[in-house]
Amino acid sequence: MNKFTAIVNKDKCAPNKCQLECIKFDPLNRVKEGAGFHIGESKKSEIDEKVVTEMHKIPAKKCPFEAIKIIKLPSELKEDPVHQYGQNAFRLYTLPVPKKGTVVGIIGRNGIGKSTALDVLSGNLKPNLGDFKGEKELDLNERFSHSVIGDYFLDLQNKNVKVSYKPQRVELLSKAFKGKIVKDLISKNDERNLSKILIKELSFEHLLNRKVEELSGGELQKLAIIVCLIKDADVYYLDEPMSFLDITTRIKVSLLIGKLKEQKSIIVVEHDLTALDYISDEIQIAYGERSAYGIFSQSKGVRNGINEYLDGYIKSDNIKFRDYSIRFNESPTGMTKRAEVLFEFPTMEKKFSNFSLKVSSGKLNKSEVLGVVGANGLGKSTFLKLITGQERPDKGKTEKINFSYKPQYLEAEEITVLEYLKKKAGSSFNSGWYKQNILEKLGLQHLLQSQMNTLSGGELQKVCVAGCLSEDVELVVMDEPSAFVDVEDRLNMAEIIKDFIVIKEIGAIIVDHDIQFVDYLSDGLLVFEGVPAVDGHMKGAHEKREGMNQVLKMLNITYRVDKTTGRRRINKPGSQLDQDQRKKGEFYYR
Repeated sequence: MNKFTAIVNKDKCAPNKCQLECIKFDPLNRVKEGAGFHIGESKKSEIDEKVVTEMHKIPAKKCPFEAIKIIKLPSELKEDPVHQYGQNAFRLYTLPVPKKGTVVGIIGRNGIGKSTALDVLSGNLKPNLGDFKGEKELDLNERFSHSVIGDYFLDLQNKNVKVSYKPQRVELLSKAFKGKIVKDLISKNDERNLSKILIKELSFEHLLNRKVEELSGGELQKLAIIVCLIKDADVYYLDEPMSFLDITTRIKVSLLIGKLKEQKSIIVVEHDLTALDYISDEIQIAYGERSAYGIFSQSKGVRNGINEYLDGYIKSDNIKFRDYSIRFNESPTGMTKRAEVLFEFPTMEKKFSNFSLKVSSGKLNKSEVLGVVGANGLGKSTFLKLITGQERPDKGKTEKINFSYKPQYLEAEEITVLEYLKKKAGSSFNSGWYKQNILEKLGLQHLLQSQMNTLSGGELQKVCVAGCLSEDVELVVMDEPSAFVDVEDRLNMAEIIKDFIVIKEIGAIIVDHDIQFVDYLSDGLLVFEGVPAVDGHMKGAHEKREGMNQVLKMLNITYRVDKTTGRRRINKPGSQLDQDQRKKGEFYYR
């Protein structure tokens, strides 16, 4: 196997808009025309992977659209991929292994093959074993004959194993089941007579008579989870089940999945570290090179698996897949506490036909981030619109302030990322500071020529966060910035937002449901309580410890710090530490 390979991003490659630099600067083409990079049948740049060497980094760097990457493959890879999407395209080398009576949690970056692996295991994608041209007779049984996964594929092929699959992109359900009534969809799939219990647990009763396309992102996620879990299957695959869900529902879903695992195999892909830790019995790490190749580690204990991922080093395989370790400090670097008030909001009330919101007065200091937490349907997004003047309160009057706003649900414009950010940042886009602190830290350079409407959910989220930080404002307001963003980028994003707010001496108010993200980013908390979709109230700003203690008590969970990485972990219910903290009323970590 050649240790170097070329990855060509077909969406970025535009031979009609460049000078064909990859072809002109390819040393092989000087010896023989077409021996190296050339325009293939796809009308895009291609190269035979057998001839790729380190010297092809030269023509790759010349590409004006950054569409080509030359990747060094790990020397341990001896076999062809399980699946490859095409010439010079992403390839997946190994697969996670489902285990009976076990919840296997999958952790890894976006673009590393996690969803591809679930598609293969669920039978939605037939693996080509690297033969993307279809030139060979494929035999999965022969390839995996001496492994547990081989027995699984044989059972899948003979229909001796039944699979239930919750896809990552639940927003696509609106189109797939347009016109369908929610209760009919649930009833059709209820093979275990569990729907009534799950509907009650997830507070879904009031949505049963709606059409699928009328549901919000969080409601679609609940529907997808219910439909997945009520099927009578042997193996359940859940791809990012926590996206769009509030903190309360994430805990409920974790408990529901935990009850299901007896005599069943469950694999969960998730970026919310706290939820993944709480839900899993074992961890498998997905690593490799984003958009290039992916590999799955063997199963590990939950604590060791997550900590090895954060460390970037898999001890059992002696593989270092990242040059740095991820550590959760008490607060990001550069954080300071300032007493100068930036913005105050009064006691407010807002009534709709079927919902009412009451907000107590509060204030935001310069260089401070206020996190906003609470269940969905309590008015958090409405609160953001009230303080920014997008909605007018029935009682109370907010002061005007120059703000930028990132909404919960994103709409991609039909322009390039470069055009979008230039429009947001103006002349500051060309500054060295902007390049270093926004583009480089958020990893957006390689996306600049991409169309906004072609980005993945995580990529679009990062671009919109960058757009929100690009504007010259006093107040940054964001609704769920961590949605679809992987673990590494979430922590990175938290540090960037915090550093930006401190350096600019402005303020931020941020709604999010990843408790680890909120804890890491926030100086203080605004806690929303009430009855979802009926009434919500917020009783003013809390110091972080007080606010987190209130939230965790409401969720009925206690929280501790991992001594190795500093990450926050939920205590196992009934454990000695859980009991000790409850007696002291210290639900927040010690």
